[in-house]
Amino acid sequence: MFAVIKTGGKQYKVAKDDVVTIEKLAADAGETVQFNDVLMLGGDDVTVGAPFVEGAGVQAEVLEQTRGEKVINFKKRRRKHSSQRKKGHRQHLTLVKVTEILASGADKSGVKAALGAGSVAVAAVAPAAAPAKAEKPAKAEKPAKAEAPAPAADVEATKPDNLLDAPKGDADDLKKISGVGPALEKKLNANGIYHFWQIAAWGPSDIAFVDDLLSFKGRIERDNWIEQAKEFAADAE
Repeated sequence: MFAVIKTGGKQYKVAKDDVVTIEKLAADAGETVQFNDVLMLGGDDVTVGAPFVEGAGVQAEVLEQTRGEKVINFKKRRRKHSSQRKKGHRQHLTLVKVTEILASGADKSGVKAALGAGSVAVAAVAPAAAPAKAEKPAKAEKPAKAEAPAPAADVEATKPDNLLDAPKGDADDLKKISGVGPALEKKLNANGIYHFWQIAAWGPSDIAFVDDLLSFKGRIERDNWIEQAKEFAADAE
């Protein structure tokens, strides 16, 4: 009687008392293991599994853990990237002796299943059972946002009464104000604004007028022109 078993990704045809070298198993020398992946049983009656024969198994004694012959891997690159690499490899193997072939009842024999060393390592890393997820505490209700204060009524834009047709003496260097460059200074001069004291005297309605006139979109208040102009005007006195 013979059997065809699968282990380590390979198939082996074995009979009783055969000594077979297979991919490494997670077992020590002297242990008895059982191969449960039986693809076929042969002899007087032939049984082919789909894919495995139900209830069949092959028991074997582990004789020793060994290693295969050294395989040399040599690689050489020529021309532009000239290099070479040489390394050896010896595959880990297990030597077993088949002691019994079971056509049925193998699932109740109680003999340790033959598992590859890689399979055992993966099983050791994987958690035994996923822990039950702890229930998340209910989220505390967020406090209602305080209602934002109602926006102040829009200020009516009024043309400043201190605009000039020409500067009084020398025009001030308005470029000292943050955000005012040469081009913006020319626009201010063209609209009668030449001195720091003019800007320093503006009120909300004057600011709104100049904002609309030059499309500043709040730049005067955002860059704090009034305070800057007051300081420069005080220095000029």
